[in-house]
Amino acid sequence: MYEGISKLMMTGWSSKMFLMSSKWIFSDMFHKMASSPEIMRVVDFMNIWGLILIGLSLFIGLFVRWSSIFGAILMLFYFMAFPPIPGYTFGTVVEGNYLWINKTFIELFILLVFTVLPVNIFYGADRWIKQWREEKAEAPVPNIKKEETSVSEKRRELLRDMISVPFLGAFAYALYKKKKWDSFEEKFITQKPDSVSGATIKNFNFASLNDLKGQVPTVKIGNLEISRLIMGGNLIGGWAHARDLLYASKLVKAYHTDERIMQTMQLSEKCGINALITNPQLIRVINKYWHETGGKMHFISDCGHKEGFLKGIRDSEAGGASAMYCQGSIADRLTHAGKFDEIIEGLELIRSYGKPAGIGAHRIETIQACVEQGIKPDFWVKTLHHHNYWSAEIDTEKRSTVESGFKDNLFCFKPNETIEYMNKLDEPWIAFKILAAGAIAPENGFKYAFENGADLVCVGMYDFQVVEDANLTLDVLADNNLKTRQRRWMA
Repeated sequence: MYEGISKLMMTGWSSKMFLMSSKWIFSDMFHKMASSPEIMRVVDFMNIWGLILIGLSLFIGLFVRWSSIFGAILMLFYFMAFPPIPGYTFGTVVEGNYLWINKTFIELFILLVFTVLPVNIFYGADRWIKQWREEKAEAPVPNIKKEETSVSEKRRELLRDMISVPFLGAFAYALYKKKKWDSFEEKFITQKPDSVSGATIKNFNFASLNDLKGQVPTVKIGNLEISRLIMGGNLIGGWAHARDLLYASKLVKAYHTDERIMQTMQLSEKCGINALITNPQLIRVINKYWHETGGKMHFISDCGHKEGFLKGIRDSEAGGASAMYCQGSIADRLTHAGKFDEIIEGLELIRSYGKPAGIGAHRIETIQACVEQGIKPDFWVKTLHHHNYWSAEIDTEKRSTVESGFKDNLFCFKPNETIEYMNKLDEPWIAFKILAAGAIAPENGFKYAFENGADLVCVGMYDFQVVEDANLTLDVLADNNLKTRQRRWMA
């Protein structure tokens, strides 16, 4: 009953997102219902008043059999929309770990039991009405003594049948108190923000699929169709570049449970983002996602492994990678040490698996050295961002070597040289670290990357940023200002 009342009191409540998020075998039916405003008005009305009236009926024991039937039907629809089957519960809030049986199923079962139980075994309005009808039909012979006893017994029976009234009163009082507190809280946070409470006002609006402007377009890398916006794996893997914020990596690891990661990938696919760049360490979660959801997200592996590039390639192939490349830091070190043979051997191994093979880099000197050696990958993965943010610290002399002077605040050391050189290359270019690990506003970083030659961009995204980033990509690609782009688009 309270569930229905809370929905009634909630301005603009709708079951639309619940229905849209359904993924089981009946999902098409629920999605069609959600797509029709007329049907949604009926569904929302029946949800709200069904819950209230069924709850009230069970509370006072009136028309219990009929309300149990309708309640069971309602529970059945809830169960069909989100059964506790592995892979079909993402996006729902659950109170525990379930497998096939959850509280919805149990409530459904109990309501079915109520439909077959005799009315007179429960105290309530149904029992009182049944006894009243039977006594009226019998027309008993008048008997003063018996009648007095009967009246006394009737009063006791009536009191028993009204046993829920005090609890109903307690419910009403609790509802009043809850509403009073909610009103106070709403008034407080909206009208009296201060330097302490202002930051915690709950008015942040997450972009939902309702706001999605379209599907992110794709580009060919080898034989793969890859979205121009690629999901970055650093955030979900816990490799947070947060400068001197030491807790950030632990924080993102705590946030990104397996379910959260899979939810984010599902949402990304709905936006047309069909690829993820990450480390072989996340193979377990990626395979779990494919197995439990049937998702088609492409896994592009950076092949980073403590035992070396070749070991990373073999593990990535075993884990189902669609494409592989030599991770930026690894390529920087190998080229700086002159170990080009290892890069070449790695690319050949990747291609032997029938997969596109790439080279990554943080330093433009790495790309230049590989080209000079005649190494031709299927794609490049190179950092690109400007230095117009407050924490950028540029020290070209210290960064003349691979490691010396490095701080976790700058990832594309020579952006102008990078743009000029990459514009001369024919292979697809995936630009990453385009936001300098959160230091550059997305609308600025996205445009800068695409305008200056990137064919695809890789961005780490939290779930609440996915739709926003997809829309931003569409806006930037449609922006007439990109006419200043010199590098031809890779189709």
